[in-house]
Amino acid sequence: MNESKTEVLNEAQNDSFLERLFKIKAHGSSIKNEMLGGVTTFATMAYIIFVNPNIMAASGMDAGAVFVATCIGAAIGCLLMGLFANWPVGLAPGMGLNAFFSFTVVSEMGYSWEVALGAVFISGVLFVGMSFYKIRQWIIESIPESLRFAMTAGVGLFLGLIGLKTAGIVVENPATLVSLGDFTKPDALLAAVAFLIIAVLSERRVFGAVLIGILSVTVIGMMLGLVQYNGFFAPPPSIAPTFLAMDIAGAFNISMVSVILAFLFVNMFDTAGTLMGVAERAHLINKDTGRIEGLSKALKADSISSVAGACIGCPPVTSYVESAAGVAAGARTGLSAIVVALLFLAAIFLSPLAGMIPAYATAGALIYVAFVMMSSMQHVDWKDFTNAAPAAITALMMPLTFSIANGIALGFITYTVLKVCTGKSKDVSLSMYVLTAIFVGKLIYI
Repeated sequence: MNESKTEVLNEAQNDSFLERLFKIKAHGSSIKNEMLGGVTTFATMAYIIFVNPNIMAASGMDAGAVFVATCIGAAIGCLLMGLFANWPVGLAPGMGLNAFFSFTVVSEMGYSWEVALGAVFISGVLFVGMSFYKIRQWIIESIPESLRFAMTAGVGLFLGLIGLKTAGIVVENPATLVSLGDFTKPDALLAAVAFLIIAVLSERRVFGAVLIGILSVTVIGMMLGLVQYNGFFAPPPSIAPTFLAMDIAGAFNISMVSVILAFLFVNMFDTAGTLMGVAERAHLINKDTGRIEGLSKALKADSISSVAGACIGCPPVTSYVESAAGVAAGARTGLSAIVVALLFLAAIFLSPLAGMIPAYATAGALIYVAFVMMSSMQHVDWKDFTNAAPAAITALMMPLTFSIANGIALGFITYTVLKVCTGKSKDVSLSMYVLTAIFVGKLIYI
């Protein structure tokens, strides 16, 4: 009897501590709902622990170290978001920016991955400063919506091209630049299967569809003898190869300006869109004032996470839109983000499983994520050519030039020139003129 009373008392004390810390009841939630929401968010974004090491390894980084860095970087971001901002948002290294890091900055531009990490670090520091001094909000509000939507869609197209190329679905052709690959080859076929599994499960609202698709195709590959089983659990690999490996001095180069701005802007707009979307679903918008409660703290937590991530070997760490799934499952406070953080830390011991995931499995996931991101183009005002053309150029030039930075630069320049030459210069903000001048200088002199 006494033991039963003690257990009840301990539970009440724990509830009281969590209530004081997260104000769970005030947000109309419960510990059970927060736990369920956290698990749901983790399940929908856990694919990043398999995809990110594959992508970053293409830059020459140690895949095992990147795997650990991905888990730790995500955990740090989630802890900051939960404890500092009290928001039900999961964070992890950003999709799209990891591909830009490996395939453009390192493979195409020829920089070392250490210098690329230095650029991520610098963009993160700028991000922090802008968040604390509210410059970030000014820039976000001064850049046209059409270009913001186009950046998201363009990153999606860029990811899609990488996924198709990795799988061998799209191949080089000297006569036509590209052509359709050979579907009799297992990589192309299994990548297509992975995409279809993810798409069908997502449309049917199945819990953790992307993760299920990746793991399902990995199992199929194992059955076909294409994947070797290495076990599930093991001590985590060393993070030493990427820990504090960024070359900040090397990134202080005039030719890196557009790269740093690309990291900065894509992360900024992606975060802003995610946080505003989650805030609406989680009822974090004050009905009387219309202001988003705790947005400033959430932005600061997100920006600090990018700096911390760069220090351990991650591309920019950003808020994940998949957090909306956790909110739908009941998450309303930062407790759910803490749950996500703990699950990412536990995932560190899954390195053998991460090492088994083939490139074609993650390629299917990239193609799916690409289509999801491309949907943002529906919000562009296609009736106004001065809005539509720059948006289309921004989105199309990212995959066609294989560079997110080039897409942003060409889109911004086109927008400013079209608006000024058609008598709509009042639509162009001061920050747009400044950024256009920077991008013109980059294209001419660098």
